[in-house]
Amino acid sequence: MGRARYLFYLLLACAGLMLVGTSFAAEEGGYSGHGVAMHGTPKYGADFTHFDYVNPDAPKGGAVRLSQTGTFDSLNPFILKGVPAGFLGLTFESLMTSSSDEAFSQYGLIAGHIEFPADRSSVTFSLRKEAHWHDGTPITVEDVIFSFETLTKKGSPFYRVYYADVTGVEDLGERRVKFTFSAGENRELPLIVGQLSILPKKYFDTHDFEITTLEPILGSGPYAVDLVEPGRTISYRRVGDYWGADLAVNRGRNNFDFIRIDYYRDDTVALEAFKAHEFDWRFENTAKVWAKSYDGPAVDAGLIIKVEIPHEQSTGLSAFVFNTRRPQFADRRVREALGLAFDYEWTNKNLFFGTYTRTNSYFSNSELAAEGLPDTAELALLEPYRGQVPDDVFATEFVPPKTDGSGNIRRNLRAANKLLRAAGWVIKDSKLVQGETGAPFEFEFLLQSGGAVERIVQAFARNLERLGIAVNIRLVDPAQYQNRIQDFDFDMMWGGFGQSLSPGNEQRDFWGSDAADVAGSRNLIGIRDAVVDDLIEAVVAASDREALIAACRALDRVLLWGHYVVPLWHLRSYRVAYWDIFGRPEITARYDHGFPSTWWIEPDRLQAIERGEKSLDN
Repeated sequence: MGRARYLFYLLLACAGLMLVGTSFAAEEGGYSGHGVAMHGTPKYGADFTHFDYVNPDAPKGGAVRLSQTGTFDSLNPFILKGVPAGFLGLTFESLMTSSSDEAFSQYGLIAGHIEFPADRSSVTFSLRKEAHWHDGTPITVEDVIFSFETLTKKGSPFYRVYYADVTGVEDLGERRVKFTFSAGENRELPLIVGQLSILPKKYFDTHDFEITTLEPILGSGPYAVDLVEPGRTISYRRVGDYWGADLAVNRGRNNFDFIRIDYYRDDTVALEAFKAHEFDWRFENTAKVWAKSYDGPAVDAGLIIKVEIPHEQSTGLSAFVFNTRRPQFADRRVREALGLAFDYEWTNKNLFFGTYTRTNSYFSNSELAAEGLPDTAELALLEPYRGQVPDDVFATEFVPPKTDGSGNIRRNLRAANKLLRAAGWVIKDSKLVQGETGAPFEFEFLLQSGGAVERIVQAFARNLERLGIAVNIRLVDPAQYQNRIQDFDFDMMWGGFGQSLSPGNEQRDFWGSDAADVAGSRNLIGIRDAVVDDLIEAVVAASDREALIAACRALDRVLLWGHYVVPLWHLRSYRVAYWDIFGRPEITARYDHGFPSTWWIEPDRLQAIERGEKSLDN
């Protein structure tokens, strides 16, 4: 998830690039300073006072009400068990924090200082004296060591994969903690460790980390859990003596006194609740709803603002995902055939009002996406695998199947039939069966109930039925859905893979062989491919931005021509609707809409809205 956008990378001293506001460490060529950039220098120097995309004088106060669809039964977001409540990240802090207007830069948070040698064999963080837990006790090196060991041994499998190259952690005294790395070319490691969420050891000395809980975990962030109604509501209160409130990275942020999230089982009900002002801000994912359903007296009166906020963030991949662990999807030709049955042009025209762009990359909307044919740098990475990957990787630009949008996709279905026959499937009594065994081609498409995607999958299923394939669309509740996905208990699903502009370690969890059989990993597809593994390591080891781009594009091509998914679509803006009670910065971050972090409540607007609602009632 998202989590991918938090990744980091450091530059070699020999590249001649210096970090702003830093000085050389004791070892020649090492780094020491307040912040680092993945490539080049960080935008903000050691003396910066605030990020450009905030209002440093934003007023504090007020309460904001939000919504989520589904439910929750746990306040522990670090384990697989349970469904954690939303926004729990507000209560915890990490060693460093990211900037939202840089491709990949990070600045000190709990750790005020970072240093590492030229070979990046380790990293040392110096903790701030003022950093403390909500009970007033200091955050210690012992907490940092406990957090790393606990998350990697007992937490979600993500942590084991993400920090697999960290071999040791030690207390150096004077609030300094050192992480040591295995030999290799993973240049991100110093900054990846900076993303580590810090947990309170003393709390877990008396509480079991591995169980779900509805007791708030002791935190150190700008907010603390205030009210919990399991499965229905969770609210957070701004911590009055938050230790990090005056840091440059936090100035102009965390402006609401209270943040409340109400849970709705159905998104249609949630929308009607929003229009009735049961909550204040809504992110809209559905094109039809955005085009047709934001109506009513409050909208007509201008009490509700509807806006599209452009962004430059990588949109990653949204797709119908094959579980290649299932025998019917093991053959690449079969997966390609089923992709031919998806009529994107008709779907975009009739269901999305032509608002979307077809996704043709695992790194869509970014310079990391493969285009045209491989260039020289990509070929240098791909040539050793000629004969191990489809010839199309070298000779053909990947373009998703197209139609004329009329709904008539006979040409695509004929091509699909040809691929299926080549893979050993034949038509018998209007059903597609395996030629040798006679087993019918049928599968279950798993969906979470309460969403708006069933109609899209139904259209896809109708085209598959024309190929003789039987599709059972299975709707399950959010908790069951999450459990089944974690256990890879599905045939096909609707999935998303968020990407940052600086991919790295997380690619192992997405597509790496070692993650394929690890319950809870993001390798939902079940990819086990030595070539993919090698290209992932090329991404991780990239020595500069150009090398990273080449490695991502090479990996992109191999994944695309593997036909592991049916690519869907993406949107190059955020669709946001909100009651007109907010102020927001004049500058929007390049890679984030900023809510709720940088927005604030305008008391005058709030009063105007209250008067407007009363007038509507009358």
